[in-house]
Amino acid sequence: MMKRIETVHIVGMGALGVLFGSQIYRNVGKDSVTFVMDSQRYEEKSRLNYTVNGEEIPFRLVSSDDAEACDLLIVATKYTGLHSALESMRRSIGPDTIIVSVLNGITSEKIIGERFGMEHMLYTVAQGTDAMYFQPALTYTKPGQLCLGIIPEEEKDRRGMEEKLNTVTEFLERAGIQYSVEDDIYRRMWGKYMCNVGLNQTCMVFNVGYGKVTTPGTLEYGIMVSAMREAKMLANAEGVDLTEEDLMAYVALQASMEAEAMPSMAQDRRNKKRSEVEMFSGTIRELGKKHGIEVPVNEYLYRRVHEIESAY
Repeated sequence: MMKRIETVHIVGMGALGVLFGSQIYRNVGKDSVTFVMDSQRYEEKSRLNYTVNGEEIPFRLVSSDDAEACDLLIVATKYTGLHSALESMRRSIGPDTIIVSVLNGITSEKIIGERFGMEHMLYTVAQGTDAMYFQPALTYTKPGQLCLGIIPEEEKDRRGMEEKLNTVTEFLERAGIQYSVEDDIYRRMWGKYMCNVGLNQTCMVFNVGYGKVTTPGTLEYGIMVSAMREAKMLANAEGVDLTEEDLMAYVALQASMEAEAMPSMAQDRRNKKRSEVEMFSGTIRELGKKHGIEVPVNEYLYRRVHEIESAY
C-alpha cells in the first residue's frame, strides 16, 4: 500500500500551477506545496507577491538545487519549457514519487517517463478552467478539473497503477481539486487536444476570448470548429474514436467559460511570449502528411501565429 501524499512539488508557475497550488495551499496546508524552479527563475519569482482572485498567497519557492524528493510532482510548465524543466525536477523525484503532467497535448507523459521512468507517471488531463495568469496575479471563475486514468499498455502493472491512482485521488479530495477517473484516458487526452487545437490557436490569432469563438455564426467560431474537425479526423486516423458529439461537447464546455477570459495561447500573445503552436498546428500538419489528410485551417493558423510572434 502506498503512503499518503503529504508533500507536493509543482514545476511551472503559470496559470495551472498557481491554480492547483493555491487549492493545495488553502486546503491541505502552506507547508504541503512547494514550487521548484531553476536558480535564475527563483531569483526572479521569489521577489513577487502572488495573488489568486485578489487574495495574496505567500507560496513557498525553492531552487531546484535545494529540492528534496516529494510524494507528488505536478508538472505544469508550457510545452515549450518542458525539456529545460526536466533538469529542474530531477531532485524532486524519489523512488516512490508520483508524477502527473497537466501540460497540453498528448506527449508530455512519454517525454517525462523516458527521462525518469514510466512507473512514476499517472496520465492526466486538466480541463474546464478559465484561469488567466498575468504574473503575479491569477484570476478565475471556474477551477476546472483533473481527469486521470490508466492507459492500456500499463495493464501488465494494473495493480500498481491503481494504487497510484487511488493515492492521488485521495489527495485531490483533501485538496479540494475536482477530478474524474476516466475509463479511456487516452481518448480523453485526444479530446482535450482536439479542443485546444481549435480554441487556443483561434483565440491567439484573433486576439479574442471564449465568448467570441463560441458564438455561432462568427468567423472565429467557424475557424475554431474547422480546426477541431481536422484534429478529429487525424485522431480517427490514429485509431482514437472521437466523434462529432465529442467535438460539440467541448465547444459547449468552452461556451460555459467567462466570455472575456482567454486560453493560454491568447495570454501568450498579450504577454509577448512564444506559444505552443508547434504542439498544436505544427503536430497536426505532420500528422496530416503522415495520413495523407489535408489540414488547410491548421496550415492557416500555423502561418498566422508565426507571423504574429515574429512581430514581437
